[in-house]
Amino acid sequence: MKITISLSVVLMLLTTNLFGQTIADLKLKNKEVPKGYSLSDGNNCVSVQACTFYNDIETYSNIVGTVKSKAMQSFKSRPDSGSIMYFEFEHVFKGERFLQGLLWGKGGQPTDEHPEEYVVKGKFLIIWSFRPDSPVREKSEAKIDAVLP
Repeated sequence: MKITISLSVVLMLLTTNLFGQTIADLKLKNKEVPKGYSLSDGNNCVSVQACTFYNDIETYSNIVGTVKSKAMQSFKSRPDSGSIMYFEFEHVFKGERFLQGLLWGKGGQPTDEHPEEYVVKGKFLIIWSFRPDSPVREKSEAKIDAVLP
């Protein structure tokens, strides 16, 4: 009986951890932002496609699914600037092929002109619009990996 209860508690905690996250849990807190960077208003997308996707996500809902919530964090420093876009969908994100084409075109992968990268973890989609060596992107990727298994 004790084993059954213990197993139930563990499974409940794992499920709560996996499905209980919100966009607020994914965003970088002030103390997590690398030195020399500051939050900025608006968007600092490297290429227009990423911010167009963010701004017009409802237009694409029949392809990617219905957005439950979204948020953006933009950062700037002297050599670097960019934005992180967070999306939470009603159901598992289903528009990966579409997103690749929108962000990168026929090549299907990041380029110097379109360096955006993204990750899909269940109902969450996070897009980083930064240059590849951005410390902000690296910090955010590490946090996402820690928060969303």
